[in-house]
Amino acid sequence: MSPLDLVVVGAGPAGAAAAIHAHDLGLQVVVVDKATFPRDKCCGDGLTALALRELEQLGFDPRRLDSWQAVSEIALRSPAGREMTLPLPDGRGVYSAVVRRAELDNALVELVRQRGVEVRENTGVLGVEHRLRDGVVDLDVDGGPPLVARRVIAADGMWSRIRKSLGETLPSYRGDWHALRQYALANGERSRTQWVWFERDLLPGYVWSFPLADGRVNVGFGIVRAGRLDGKHLKRVWDGLFDRPHIREVLGDLEMEDSVKAWPIPARLPDVRVHHGRVLFAGDAALVTDPMTGEGIGQALETGRLAAQTVAMGGPAGATGATYDRLVRRSLEADHRLAERLSGLLARPRIAEAALRAVDLNGWTRRHFARWMFEDYPRAAMITPHRWGRGLLGSPGAFAPSRRAA
Repeated sequence: MSPLDLVVVGAGPAGAAAAIHAHDLGLQVVVVDKATFPRDKCCGDGLTALALRELEQLGFDPRRLDSWQAVSEIALRSPAGREMTLPLPDGRGVYSAVVRRAELDNALVELVRQRGVEVRENTGVLGVEHRLRDGVVDLDVDGGPPLVARRVIAADGMWSRIRKSLGETLPSYRGDWHALRQYALANGERSRTQWVWFERDLLPGYVWSFPLADGRVNVGFGIVRAGRLDGKHLKRVWDGLFDRPHIREVLGDLEMEDSVKAWPIPARLPDVRVHHGRVLFAGDAALVTDPMTGEGIGQALETGRLAAQTVAMGGPAGATGATYDRLVRRSLEADHRLAERLSGLLARPRIAEAALRAVDLNGWTRRHFARWMFEDYPRAAMITPHRWGRGLLGSPGAFAPSRRAA
């Protein structure tokens, strides 16, 4: 049997993006995932402008999903209790939205299949072996013969089995952020607004409430992992979180659904390799989450696309890996390093308070901070001249009427 052009391991956003772009570029692709879809994925469910534009490039419109909720403004509360509302551009497309990850990921898997790509669910990868002489990779998978491919894109999450098999994991790494999330029905008058509370005891982390279309909210908090994580402390914070007066006043009475879920968030791009031989890592497997916000869907979609485009270029294994490394770091590393530094500064309440006061100076600062926060333009755009271009600060959002008309 001839080897496949590409096997994508993991069918989340990174894997789905990789598979669709690779198929569109003429590659023979198979996708495997240990889960069966639909499956829940712990997440805040927020989609930034970066994520929305990447979805648009895939030819996927998430606005048709039942839980879809477009966001036109965000409410922030500073550590000292200062509240502010930040507007996003109106009538120029979508810059931010909320949709359940279980629904989004399942729809993306359906789209992969509709494009003609084989998806094997409930199929875990047990081992990886490079056959250097033949220039292929053998993947030992559950319940079937090995898969043989010229290239592999590992999009199998933070606990990537592929990365571990290849000896590319960071010693004792447990993520840079840790987050807890639960769904709830909320009856507060202001609960339909997207909220972020910068609580003094959680800095540089934050509490969120992201509204969904059916009256429900995704509520939770994320904190930066510092040393050993104290699970008992996290439980105490969670148990009293929604009794805090300013949060309760916004959300009203909450009717919690399902159970609270916790997950680690990987944000360590500068410290890891994003390729090994004929394997390219994408999404959480490449540890590319934003270290300031914990957002990772946009980065997952982008690295999936870049990985597929790199594989389609062809060439020797070493050259392919080096090309992908260059593309990923050129696109994401400056933003990652800046966000990491800002996160360290925001851990100090006085600095966090001063920064948010500066954000609230006038309409221009509020509007542009909202766009920067939601990745409408790159975090480090001002210090990366290669990304300067006409319209950088005035780009329409995703699914803009003018773009569709064109």
